[in-house]
Amino acid sequence: MKSLRHLNKYFFKYKWRFLFGILFTIISNYFGVKMPIYVKDTVDSLMGSVSVTSLNDALYLSLKIGGIYLILSVAKGFFLFLMRQTIIVMSRHIEFDLKNEIFNHYQKLDSAFFKKNRTGDLMNRISEDVGLVRMYLGPGIMYTINLIVLVTMIITQMVQISPILTLYVLIPLPIMSVIIYKVSSKMNLLSGKVQTEQSTISTIAQETFAGISVIKAYNRTAETTDKMNQSANAYKDKSMKLVLINSLFMPTILFLIGISTILAIYIGGTMTYSKELSLGGIVAFIFFVNNLTWPFASIGWVSSIIQRAAASQKRINEFLEEKPSIVNENNETRSFGGEIVFNKVSFTYTNTGITAIKEISFQVKKGETLAILGNTGSGKSSILSLILRQFDVDKGNILIDGIDIKQCNLDYLREQSGMVTQDVFLFSDTIRNNIQFGSKNDNASTEEIIAALTDAFVIQNINDFPDAIETELGERGVNLSGGQKQRISIARALIRKPSLLLLDDCLSAVDTETEETILKNIQKGSANRTTIIVSHRISTIRNATKIIVLDAGQIVEEGNHATLLKNKGLYAAMYQKQLIEEEH
Repeated sequence: MKSLRHLNKYFFKYKWRFLFGILFTIISNYFGVKMPIYVKDTVDSLMGSVSVTSLNDALYLSLKIGGIYLILSVAKGFFLFLMRQTIIVMSRHIEFDLKNEIFNHYQKLDSAFFKKNRTGDLMNRISEDVGLVRMYLGPGIMYTINLIVLVTMIITQMVQISPILTLYVLIPLPIMSVIIYKVSSKMNLLSGKVQTEQSTISTIAQETFAGISVIKAYNRTAETTDKMNQSANAYKDKSMKLVLINSLFMPTILFLIGISTILAIYIGGTMTYSKELSLGGIVAFIFFVNNLTWPFASIGWVSSIIQRAAASQKRINEFLEEKPSIVNENNETRSFGGEIVFNKVSFTYTNTGITAIKEISFQVKKGETLAILGNTGSGKSSILSLILRQFDVDKGNILIDGIDIKQCNLDYLREQSGMVTQDVFLFSDTIRNNIQFGSKNDNASTEEIIAALTDAFVIQNINDFPDAIETELGERGVNLSGGQKQRISIARALIRKPSLLLLDDCLSAVDTETEETILKNIQKGSANRTTIIVSHRISTIRNATKIIVLDAGQIVEEGNHATLLKNKGLYAAMYQKQLIEEEH
């Protein structure tokens, strides 16, 4: 239950809804408890002084009794409605706030967090887990309050009628308490296992949908189905154990309530015979015992809800307690001057232990284009990640306009940067909105969007679509070719008019003629920005101001295209190899 303390701040936030919910619960149960008392008084009156001499008298008495009972029922129902409208609505508000809290926290966490956690598990925390917590905040809280209020009122009334009979009737309750305690402990353990298995299913499903083309290409649908079936069966087995334990509550409680009813009739009848209790008192006791049936029967269900919510909130708290390793400690507004300096920088990925770059040093200034060339795994993309401080260096330092990057306003640096990643990502939205996502202005004009698409040399393809820039893209732009996705991503970066443009091998899916056109268009505004291009193709980077060649995370050559060819080193060898490949 400790994990649920995280929700206390939300109870305080919605305290008035919560307090009014308690008030309406009390009022609703007040009228509910008055109904058996009214029946008692009516029965006692009929058995005593009231006499019925005609059909009209009987009709009048029936209408009077029924009318008052109906008024009490309507009053109870009305305040029951208000109780649900306050407490259940409160739970929906908290659900909304909790999902936003989790989502916002996810966005604050750095790239290392997402590399070590599975997407399906992250999704499950914000959907399935929050849903179970909401059940605790709504029905769980509501029925618990209702149980406490109703039991208190009913026992008070029962004691007033007959303390001795009340004692006998309540004998089964301690037994019930012990059973609930034992079963709840077991339920808590099983709830945690069920939720863990649910995350596994979500992860398998997410990976299957994301990689369906690969699965089909390798004809692995049967193996994937078996993997999902195994996880689903494990989830089913754990869930069935939880259901079995939960199902023991209702029969047990009904049995114990039945014993209480029998005791009320038998002992109450004996007391009536000895004039210690009226007949109306027995009838009221039977009503009271039956009114306790659902509240006590709901204990099992509510206990299950609370235990599952506690297990889910514990899982949620594990993520909310995660602290980002990249923290922005400077809110100073400063324009990016264009200078980037790497000073003996080394970096190792903590999740894999792979050292990506080793003591790299270079400098690039405003108006210059730095190209980074190297084979796969040489550390090219890692340099771009470090420039935007998605990771922190292990050794050395990075200077932005002479200031250590750890002391820079990270948000403002990224605000002035345009990044085109190697793994192109497009949203399931229109082309217009995908491009506008990169704009600093949320209402970028159609002319600006078309201009960006023109510079990326993709406007002619888009104009061939029936809906042009209003074309809806599938997930991750599935209805586009690789080259089209890359060029739309470039347009998204260009519309930003960045002071720092980072291109991570984003022209690999286009032909050399298209590549040259795009690079010329990018070059138009290069005098007012710093451009860094990562590629394994020399045709992409040969016109760069400065070129560095990486091998196994280290700089092995540095210079411009002409100089590097004269050196006849790794760069020249790669150039000759690529020329031969193009000829063939």
